[in-house]
Amino acid sequence: MRERRSGHDPGRVVRDLAVAIADGGDCLADLRAVRDQDPLFGPVASDSTAFRVIERIASEPGLLEALRAARAVARERAWAAGARPAEIVIDLDATLVTAHSEKEGAAGTYKRGFGFHPLLAYLDETREPLGGMLRPGNAGANTAADQIAVAEQALGQLPVEVVERAEILLRCDSAGATHELLDWARAGSIRFSVGFDLTEPVRDAILAVPESAWEQAIRQDGEPREGAWVAEITEGLDLSGWPEGSRVIVRRERPHPGAQLSFSDHDGHRFLATLTDEQAGAADIERRHRARANCEDRVRCAKQTGLENLPFRDFDLNAVWLELSLIAQDLIAWTQALALDGELSTCEPKTLRYRLLHTAGRLAFHARRATLRLQRNWPWAPELAAAFGRLRALPLPAG
Repeated sequence: MRERRSGHDPGRVVRDLAVAIADGGDCLADLRAVRDQDPLFGPVASDSTAFRVIERIASEPGLLEALRAARAVARERAWAAGARPAEIVIDLDATLVTAHSEKEGAAGTYKRGFGFHPLLAYLDETREPLGGMLRPGNAGANTAADQIAVAEQALGQLPVEVVERAEILLRCDSAGATHELLDWARAGSIRFSVGFDLTEPVRDAILAVPESAWEQAIRQDGEPREGAWVAEITEGLDLSGWPEGSRVIVRRERPHPGAQLSFSDHDGHRFLATLTDEQAGAADIERRHRARANCEDRVRCAKQTGLENLPFRDFDLNAVWLELSLIAQDLIAWTQALALDGELSTCEPKTLRYRLLHTAGRLAFHARRATLRLQRNWPWAPELAAAFGRLRALPLPAG
């Protein structure tokens, strides 16, 4: 992409944009926060130069895929340095992004708002974003083609040996209960766990479950969960149209105080069904699927990291901005995994910025050496100093 040797390297421009977004920026002008700290970041491109880089990526086929390929290489290096998760659980979820002005692709949403309806994929254990697709506000939540495209993006972010050898679980809410998505998962030897609508046959099967068949639900720590029970209703349903080995697990629970029951509830209980091909016990399957709610936290953090505001008028430019937001989220996730511990290793971006990223400091230069001086009585100064020590101890990537 580089047109002249004296110009800013496009890769450095992308990096600086991602750093600005990770630091809390939500528009192109926020790149100034990086540009104004030349001793720390070096020469940084102007807003107009950065815009031209984004415009070039949006206009040339293949450049966005090249950017994703670079993310995959960086992820492999981060995992080699110690950020690799113990298990691969991919969560798909869609969210709404409000547009406050006329923008290409913005449309009315199912919540009677106006904006966009991006679809995202996250790695549950490490909170890494693996894929994202910008879509108009009126895009369907259960569009199987979009779900498959984002799931394929997610697989493309994983090292080849992980895709070939590791057990992968794909989770989604009831929007993922489509034959196309689950058939795709089965063809790729990917386990699935998706929400299942409480249709009339499902409700009849639930009511036919004897009381003795309900077992205590368990919390994420493995302890019994009070007021909740699970049962399998596979035998009471016709699942011949779904992938072979599909099962339906149902959770029955007492609603929290103030919750309103619906027509699908019975005897003061609320029900939630899960369609899966996992082979574990019903309680373990339900516990694992319930952890899919973590994805809502990931989406909230994404909106703290560039996704709340899509700054351009053109749809393709905003699609590149979405990719920059994913890179920024990766930078935060890897920083927390490799350099931090305790609460700081899991806190949300807003907290991380207040405690560490926006800490006041002074760079002192002497004898070709730079020293960062921190305010000693800042509560998290020791954690920040320890983080630099951990980063210094990491081996440099080969190549």
